[in-house]
Amino acid sequence: MQSTHSQPKTIPEELKKWLYASGSLTQQLTDLAGGEFQVTPQKEHFQRLLYLDAKWMKMPHHHTSWVRESFLFGCEAEPWVKAKSIFPILSLQSRARIYKHIGKKPIGWFLFQRTNPACERRVLWLEDGWTRQSCYTWHGCKFIVQETFLPAFEQFIQLA
Repeated sequence: MQSTHSQPKTIPEELKKWLYASGSLTQQLTDLAGGEFQVTPQKEHFQRLLYLDAKWMKMPHHHTSWVRESFLFGCEAEPWVKAKSIFPILSLQSRARIYKHIGKKPIGWFLFQRTNPACERRVLWLEDGWTRQSCYTWHGCKFIVQETFLPAFEQFIQLA
């Protein structure tokens, strides 16, 4: 997990509904942007589960995970969200294996298609901004989706 320095005292009111919203962030951002939405993958790699993530998913921390980092764009040139998805290898050997090959498609298109996965959520301040971490259980597979709302998004919703 990243460091949590210079944390603001309170979450901006406009951002609260985004941090605690249920359902597909992909769909919510697409609606906000008038139908525009784009995923730009930055990095995909294997790494060991971090201790806190493994504990949250109730998995051994020595397990390897596949990590996808990307930026989510709405109707502006600046990215709105920095996203990071963490899939333990055990999940990728089951139905969640499709997530390893989605390229520029948003995870939300698959995650919320004809299903409403169980979700545990935590909200915290990371160095890039206010972040929501969601631990999903989807068809028996557990994984984490982390979404950090960037300054360009906060500026956009303040003007909207």
